[in-house]
Amino acid sequence: MSGDDLTPSEGAILLVLMAEAREVSNTELRKRYGVDIRKSYRDKLNRLGYVDSRREGNTFLHQLADKGWLRVQENLNFQSSAGRTLGGALTALQVNLRDRVMGRGDYQSFGEMFALTDVRAAVPRTDRREVLRTRIRQAYDALAAEPGAWVSLTRLRPFFGDVDTADLDEALRELEREPDVDIVPESNQKRLTPADVAAALRLGGQDKHLLAMGVG
Repeated sequence: MSGDDLTPSEGAILLVLMAEAREVSNTELRKRYGVDIRKSYRDKLNRLGYVDSRREGNTFLHQLADKGWLRVQENLNFQSSAGRTLGGALTALQVNLRDRVMGRGDYQSFGEMFALTDVRAAVPRTDRREVLRTRIRQAYDALAAEPGAWVSLTRLRPFFGDVDTADLDEALRELEREPDVDIVPESNQKRLTPADVAAALRLGGQDKHLLAMGVG
C-alpha cells in the first residue's frame, strides 16, 4: 500500500505478528524475539489499520488486523544501513513465501497459510456466529475500495482458513438478509476462473460470486 512509509522495524513487526497469527502480548514479544512494539510503532500501525492493540494490565496485546494481512503480502522495506544482511534475509523470506508457496496455489493468502485459531472452539455457537459475521465485515472493509464496492468471494475466503466452509457459507447467508448486504452472481460468466467457481456461494438456487456491504 503506497504512501504508508513503513520503516524496516515496522515492517518487521508486521512479519512477526503474521508468523504468530494470534493476539500476543508485548511482554511475550520481547522475551521470545526481542521485539518491542513501543508507543510510536503502536500508534502508527494502529492508525494505519494494520495492527489491533489493547491494554491488559501493565502490557499491550497486539494482533495483525485484516488490513495488516493484506499489507504483508505486498513488498515491505527491510533494508537499513544498520543491518543490510538481516534486511536482505527478511526480504528473501517474504518474497519466497509469497511467490513460491502462494504462487503454487497451496494457499491464496498469508492469512490462510498462518491461520492457527479455531473459532469453533473459542466461543459458544451462538456467539461464534456473531463473531464470524463481524469478521466478514472486517475482511470486507479491508478489501473494498469503498463502501458498496463489489468484492469477490475468491478474495474474501482466504481470510477464513481457520473456519469450516459450511460455517462460513452459513454466516454469509445470514448476512445477506441484512439490508446493507448484497451477494450476487458474476454477470459475465465467461470471466469466472476455476477459483471463482470454487469460491461461489450457493444461495437462492444460484451460485453467487460477489459481495457488497454498506449498500443500504
